[in-house]
Amino acid sequence: MDELPIGRRVAYWRGRRKMSQQVFADRLGKSKSWVDKVERGVRRLDKFSVVYEIADVLQVDVQLLLGKDVERRPETQNCIDQVEVEEIRAALERYDQMSAFFQAVPHSPPLPEMRKAVSHAWLTYQHAKYGVLARTLPKLLRDAQAADSVHASTPEAPAAAHLLGQVYQIASSALRKVGEHELSWLAADRSIAVSQRAGDQLLAGLASYRVGSALRALGRVRPALEVSVNIANRLAPSRELAGGDRLSVYGMLLLNGAMAAARIGDSATVRDLLRGAEQASVELGGDYNHYWTSFGPTNVQLHRCATAVELGDGRTAVETHEKIDQVGFNALLPERRAHHYLDIARGYTQIGNIDKASEMLLEGDRLAPSEIRCRPLAHEVLSDVLRRTRGTPPAPIAELAEQMGVGV
Repeated sequence: MDELPIGRRVAYWRGRRKMSQQVFADRLGKSKSWVDKVERGVRRLDKFSVVYEIADVLQVDVQLLLGKDVERRPETQNCIDQVEVEEIRAALERYDQMSAFFQAVPHSPPLPEMRKAVSHAWLTYQHAKYGVLARTLPKLLRDAQAADSVHASTPEAPAAAHLLGQVYQIASSALRKVGEHELSWLAADRSIAVSQRAGDQLLAGLASYRVGSALRALGRVRPALEVSVNIANRLAPSRELAGGDRLSVYGMLLLNGAMAAARIGDSATVRDLLRGAEQASVELGGDYNHYWTSFGPTNVQLHRCATAVELGDGRTAVETHEKIDQVGFNALLPERRAHHYLDIARGYTQIGNIDKASEMLLEGDRLAPSEIRCRPLAHEVLSDVLRRTRGTPPAPIAELAEQMGVGV
């Protein structure tokens, strides 16, 4: 959006705020005609006081309207802030693939360069560097979309589609972490269509996993369960097809289904799906990161804890946590481990052990601060911990609450 005239930026943000020109004009104390002329570039905005007033009405940083980089507060450096969400949204709203039917796409990075960028983005996500990822995602989305369009009629079409499908999945996962569930679902849904063009069943299976996760976050739990189990059944390993990639994607779909089943209190289905995932992990023979899944026996145990928490059975979650193999756990990437600490903090709150819940939050924060400080769920857990703490909270928890903006 930086290259757009200021009037176009005003129109964009007015649209994002779902304001009509008349409503926007009323709030500014201007006429609808004045707004229309500004947005079309007929009338110049040459008074900073007016620009600041517009930014205030639209609830955006004035630097956004001026097309400049926004100065972010230090405490949000590692999170995805609203500015970055809107930039990712703008990248998702592009339809360059359609434009390619009518004119050539001007530029696309070479595919080997794209592969390196996509791999780096996956690792950035799995190390819970969400702020870093957010600042690279808009350009990565645009580049992957351009590559997909450029190579649409070439032998490289499946490879380009594969990369774009991965970028959509990275975006979906990151957006879900920070509570942007509708956008997360959109990115995941895009990945399904692109994955089919890539001709990769496993990539499509992972896209279904992202769709299931987004639907669950949206409260659409039964569709989340259905899509996870249906696609898992279609990818079920056989004697001929039982490689590590397939076992990992299959197992993650079962785990996602178990989480959805737990959300609706279906403990029997939870047990069945966890049993299937455990069998897949045994066949896999260890913890691996095939297709960026971090799937294996340890991750299955982490999901046993998470599903128990979803079922409201904090005691089982804590008991399972205490039996987890520490060597396998420490080998997992930071996002997965910190996510688990957040789950177990919830488990401890369910059994009334607020001191241990605090300890788990602090462990997660030390390991991967963004996983704790950036997630709405973590804010809820910390608020619960503070509310139930007798007397003054311990200094580390009080400090974390202050840094997260959670009232003590």
